[in-house]
Amino acid sequence: MNYWLVKSEPFVYSWNDFVTAGKSVWDGVRNYQARNNLQAMKEGDWVLFYHSNEGMEVVGIAQVLKEAYPDPTTDDPRWVVVELVPVQPLVQPVTLKQIKADNRLDQIALIRQSRLSVMPIRPEEFDVILSLSQNEST
Repeated sequence: MNYWLVKSEPFVYSWNDFVTAGKSVWDGVRNYQARNNLQAMKEGDWVLFYHSNEGMEVVGIAQVLKEAYPDPTTDDPRWVVVELVPVQPLVQPVTLKQIKADNRLDQIALIRQSRLSVMPIRPEEFDVILSLSQNEST
């Protein structure tokens, strides 16, 4: 089981849009490292959904429904998509400010590679973010 974080600008595609749709093809990724991360995703992996630019907070949990296949938005075979399904919103969103303030998350890719749109996170980072959402300490 792997853990991931995906970023979306809420004015383009928000958590609410995702929930309304019921599932989503995660397309349009045009960064090689993010593409490699999409290719590494496996069915059943857990995914944190992060609102970037506006809000700048983790807002929900999703799961990989379908593994990587060619991106239908381009004829270029180098790009892939995965399908994600929403699982649940976080109890309370976890802001980037909270993440930066927690020393347990000082190595999270969200801080170290802030421009990357699809990134792996460690299981313990996933758990810390869930606990921050519930205002608990781990």
